Parts: sequence; structure tokens; C-alpha cells
Amino acid sequence: MISAAIHGFILAFGLILPLGVQNVFVFNQGAMQPRWMLVLPVVLTASICDTLLISLAVFGVSAVVLGVDWIRVTLLLVGILFLLYMGFITWKSKPTTEETKGVAFTPRKQIAFAASVSLLNPHAIMDTIGVIGTSSLTYTGSEKIIFMIVCILVSWMWFFGLSLAGRFIGKLDRSGRFILYLNKISALIMWGTAFYLVFSL
Repeated sequence: MISAAIHGFILAFGLILPLGVQNVFVFNQGAMQPRWMLVLPVVLTASICDTLLISLAVFGVSAVVLGVDWIRVTLLLVGILFLLYMGFITWKSKPTTEETKGVAFTPRKQIAFAASVSLLNPHAIMDTIGVIGTSSLTYTGSEKIIFMIVCILVSWMWFFGLSLAGRFIGKLDRSGRFILYLNKISALIMWGTAFYLVFSL
């Protein structure tokens, strides 16, 4: 159970760390809102959407491949290749925040935008179904539940922490160097997770 929790923590943290459109939006709303409480709509929406995607991925993918070894192995291989690819893209990516720069959204707009970039984002879907869902195939019973819960908790903690980081760091980090370092760390975690999945085969 401990190994499932550690695996879930490292995997979820590595996947959620890159500052794509969803995370950039949370980060910038934290920086632009006059008070931190005003960024809660986007934080809660993004967290709930990730909870939904992770739950569907773990239970849905598990149900599809239950007892079918070749599908399980195929999905694990796809997850490994996807992690290697995303690690490469993340390592090469440059921080950009033009999509949401300087705009403090109203609560209704925060919810609508956060839901759209969470549920309609191909990368978010691939992260959850292609990586978290397939990684959950290595566990059964209570270990699978623990793995899923830890992934969800990491998501919630990240979005709350990201909004706070935006509040205190966003206005100071004009160069984007902080975001660049985060992407490098995330790429290394993704590659490490890919090798872990290779051994799980």
C-alpha cells in the first residue's frame, strides 16, 4: 500500500507540474486577483474536474482491460511512450502566459474557463487515461483505491499551492525563469516514471 501511495504521489506530481494552459490560468489568477479568496472558484473547479477525470480513468480503464493481458500491456506501453514524449516536450518548452496575462476573471468566467481547459484539454485526458489510468493497472483492491486517492489529493494540493504561489511569486517573476525550472524538474520525473512502468511490465 505504501508503494502504491508513493507511486501515485510521484506520478501525479510529475504530470501536474508543467505549467500548461490550465495551470497558467490558476497561477495568473492568483497573481491578478486583488484578494486570494477571489481565486477559489478556479481552484475548486480545476480540482473537481481533475478528480472526475482521475476517477473515470482508474475505474474505466480497469473495467475495460480486466482479465485481458495483451490490452493491459499495450496500454502500459502507450503510457510509457507518452511519458517519454511529454517529458521531451516539457523539457524543451518555454514559459508563456499570454493566454491569460493580466486578466482578473469574474467567478463565473473563472469556473467556465477552468472547466473547459480541464475537461476539453487533450493533454489532460491523455495524462489521466493514458498515464494514470494505465499505471493503476498494476494495482488491485485497496492498493488501487489508495493510488487513486493520492493522485486526487496531489491535484487538490497543487492547485491550492499554485494559486498561492501566483499570489506571492507571480508579480515578481517577470522573466519566467521560475516556470522554466519547474518544467525541467517535471520532465525528469516523467522520464523516471516511464522507466518505473517499464520494470512493472
